[in-house]
Amino acid sequence: MAKAIQAIRGMNDCLPSETNVWQMVEAVLRRVASNYGFAEIRMPIVESTALFKRSIGEVTDIVEKEMYSFDDRNGDSLTLRPEGTASCVRAGNQHGLLYNQEQRLWYMGPMFRHERPQKGRYRQFHQFGLEAFGIATPDIDAEVILLTYRLWRELGINEFVTLELNSLGSNEERANYRDALVEFLTAREELLDEDSKRRMHTNPLRVLDSKNPQVQEALVGAPKLSDYFGEESQQHFDSLCARLDAAGVKYVLNDRLVRGLDYYNRTVFEWVTTSLGAQGTVCAGGRYDGLVEQLGGKATPAFGFALGIERLVLMLTELDKVTNVRAQVDAYVVILGDDAQITANALAEQWRDQVPNIRLQCHCGGGNMKKQLKRADKSGAQIALILGDNEIVEQQVMVKYLRGQQEQQNLAFEQIPSLLTALIEDF
Repeated sequence: MAKAIQAIRGMNDCLPSETNVWQMVEAVLRRVASNYGFAEIRMPIVESTALFKRSIGEVTDIVEKEMYSFDDRNGDSLTLRPEGTASCVRAGNQHGLLYNQEQRLWYMGPMFRHERPQKGRYRQFHQFGLEAFGIATPDIDAEVILLTYRLWRELGINEFVTLELNSLGSNEERANYRDALVEFLTAREELLDEDSKRRMHTNPLRVLDSKNPQVQEALVGAPKLSDYFGEESQQHFDSLCARLDAAGVKYVLNDRLVRGLDYYNRTVFEWVTTSLGAQGTVCAGGRYDGLVEQLGGKATPAFGFALGIERLVLMLTELDKVTNVRAQVDAYVVILGDDAQITANALAEQWRDQVPNIRLQCHCGGGNMKKQLKRADKSGAQIALILGDNEIVEQQVMVKYLRGQQEQQNLAFEQIPSLLTALIEDF
């Protein structure tokens, strides 16, 4: 027998027993994005490698260690997208969507990073991302963060997440701070780990969010980025905080929150949790006013975020927040007798026409009532619609409730659409 082929490590199947939770989460994401006036955009999975090197930064972990890149038959370097913002900006520039316009866009799909697979973190993972272009004022920062807050409330996890907030200032302010930080770190270089020593000369702000306790201890007394803000940056951040305060959104100011990508400026934020172990970030984003121009477009302010769907599904499952999720089947048609075998499918088609959202499965493969009811129960259906030759003659269906204590009853064919409508009205 041939050796069975397995999925690639870190690239997982999503089985039918799991997809109903994914569909519920995806439906909430789509609905809330639409509530705020955002429209869907879909970008290709494969992009030019240069796109990510120019946007993410060549000295980031993603570009240095994690990207799936390869040369195609023409010798062009291509990459499986590791994140969505750069692709979204590329698409906006290419199709003339961004310059001198306001755009509110969202996307959802697989991303790829070659890192060590661990709980809630995989080599093929799925992100939901949202980007707002053309608005430089802090009101859009606040609205997007409020959108994420609404997501948590809709999913029932708002009490398990905490908003962390910071500002990185302008590029010029950050450059001035960078010099001061490097001077501070150089005096304490012997206390830094090898990764931080490397970053100190390539991307020193990333040292601030090192997870190494020894490095964090070495950072005590480090200069603060906010001390280098000009009036405009400070006003922008203060206005954002005032809007969140007015909306009742609690947050923690974290002056060491810098994000892992080079293109951010001014507002950055993360929603974090203690429910996922070491991988505590649920959603993260911020402002990136220079990226559109950096990728060949005209200067355009922008703000966005991304969240990992695997982590969100894992969190909902572990917190027992997976509620009101429909089974794959709502009603199961049990078919007994030769006349019923001929008529049942035609009846089921009529009921599907009359109740378009119903998930109605007809039994196939024959078998007695016990076997068919066992299949009906396994399907997750709420009811079994039993059709035998006698029921066909009498134009009735025997309704057996598979969940709960309701008594079995007989209903006329024309009553079944109302029953099916009531069955799914809560979803």
